[in-house]
Amino acid sequence: MKRDQSGQKVTVACADKEVSVYSHCAYCKHCEGVQIRKRVIPTPQKEKINGLAKGTSEDDDLLNSQMMFNTLIRDGDAIVCSDDENKGYTSMYSY
Repeated sequence: MKRDQSGQKVTVACADKEVSVYSHCAYCKHCEGVQIRKRVIPTPQKEKINGLAKGTSEDDDLLNSQMMFNTLIRDGDAIVCSDDENKGYTSMYSY
């Protein structure tokens, strides 16, 4: 992850370009989590999306999980991405 001098903009390399972690990785189905030192914290949004599909989560839970992701980015060292084929951003909300 690359941070600008203010620390507010965080980018990563994704399919041959730099993208914002907050607007791309947060909503990408390839994002598996955030590495904070030696630990990998799973993406909270994926757990809530799966709960929505099963009817066990509410919309507010999804919003809270996205805010938690932002907190993980603040403390994180790297994004854990499962895009081995280098396809780039793919929305986790697509059907």
